[in-house]
Amino acid sequence: MDANPTLDQLQVFLAVAETGSFSAASRALNRAQSVVSYTIGNLEAQLEMTLFERSGARQPKLTEAGKAMLTDARRIVADLQVMRARAKSIKQGLEAEISLAISVMVPTEALVTELRKFRENFPSVALNLNVGELGMVMDMVINGRADIGLGGALLKQDDTLIAEKIGYSFMIPVAAPDHPLARLDRPLTLADVREEVQMVVTDQSGITKGRDFNVLSYKTWRVSDIATKYQLIRGGLGWGGLPASVAGRDIMERKLVALKLDAYEQGEYPLYAIRRTSNPPGPAGQWLIEAFQRRLSACPSHGEFQEMLGLEAPHGMPAAAE
Repeated sequence: MDANPTLDQLQVFLAVAETGSFSAASRALNRAQSVVSYTIGNLEAQLEMTLFERSGARQPKLTEAGKAMLTDARRIVADLQVMRARAKSIKQGLEAEISLAISVMVPTEALVTELRKFRENFPSVALNLNVGELGMVMDMVINGRADIGLGGALLKQDDTLIAEKIGYSFMIPVAAPDHPLARLDRPLTLADVREEVQMVVTDQSGITKGRDFNVLSYKTWRVSDIATKYQLIRGGLGWGGLPASVAGRDIMERKLVALKLDAYEQGEYPLYAIRRTSNPPGPAGQWLIEAFQRRLSACPSHGEFQEMLGLEAPHGMPAAAE
């Protein structure tokens, strides 16, 4: 008889392969480890091949056959999710509520303007809004706590997500006018910033654990959010990168000074609308995605913004914001 794996078996197989162990997969799936092991055993029996090498290793390791089957399993599960999503979209009416996770890199002015229009167009739809940084947006969508995420830096590959580019943003290294770095009034070197305190946001999601972006100083103060970082930099307690949407007005009003620091990687990086494949947006959610795409794609480029502030052209392209 031909093998006929079930969707559940394939999902368990993917969970073990992606988490690296039966115990981690059992926690991710909220099932007993014995159930996970039994399911994989049945799948191997149906396929008449060994998917994981278990002997002589602390963690199960995919066999060559397992690696080949992993590609097929991902495609089959993804195709079924698309089918389910299409069916859900066809029968779905207007949402009662939308949970939106949005990055601090999205300009506040754009956020307020588009949400005002959203309220006018969909007065009956409740909105649950979370604003954060780094991996928070992606983490909330992955874990089902947000229907739609608007942010940048896709920090890890996840086949359960759909990401559409909707615009771009960038960071600017800044300090208070009375900070020692601002008083130098010249292009800065790494030696200039090494011994100065740099304000750095810690990723509360844990997705970027162990990774730092644009951290150049030996001395760092780590804070939980951009708002606190902004206030500490404004208070002269350190220097650091801030989103252009946060720092731009202060730079123009000379409440902050944009630092000329080539070692700090600048440049445009994309912003995405992120959602789960299995959870297509309804009419209100689709309207939000398209509204922010129109708005953010029309924002000034990094070069145009630098010119507005009278700054030199940026150098480099960042992988993500710190």
